[in-house]
Amino acid sequence: MNDCDPMVLAGKLASQIKKGAFLTVQAGERLNTMTIGWGLTGFIWQLPVFMVAVRDSRYTFELMEAATDFTVSLPYGDQAQALKLCGTKSGRDLDKFAASGLKPAAAQKTLSPVLDFAGLHYECKIRFKAPMDPRLLDAQLEYLYPAKDYHSLYFGEIVACYETD
Repeated sequence: MNDCDPMVLAGKLASQIKKGAFLTVQAGERLNTMTIGWGLTGFIWQLPVFMVAVRDSRYTFELMEAATDFTVSLPYGDQAQALKLCGTKSGRDLDKFAASGLKPAAAQKTLSPVLDFAGLHYECKIRFKAPMDPRLLDAQLEYLYPAKDYHSLYFGEIVACYETD
């Protein structure tokens, strides 16, 4: 396991997230992972942060609202099938870990686990969350929300960042 500076790896994140990454969250006994294709890293409040967007229609939204942290795991190997499954099936109806073969692994600093594969892992403490106000959304982006299921934004302080083999 190699610790890393999340800002140094911004390019690696930008290229991989287009292919998909896993957002994993644990709230009490409930655990879920979902595929994300959007996310940002940067600095705000003098902290390194990872911002993720989760639609309020998703099962993960329920967990994010109850959780204090989350993780993002970017696979280095081929996880195309797991990314597809976790992006098209709901954790309300299916144990995604059993169905995909993904395995959670204990995180260093968060209750929410990372995924046990070679990749880049971010552990994040939720510092701010807010639902999108559709009145403030540029009209040209409305096509992304045909069902009016807007995202909530979660800003997580990156408390650990590392690569695993």
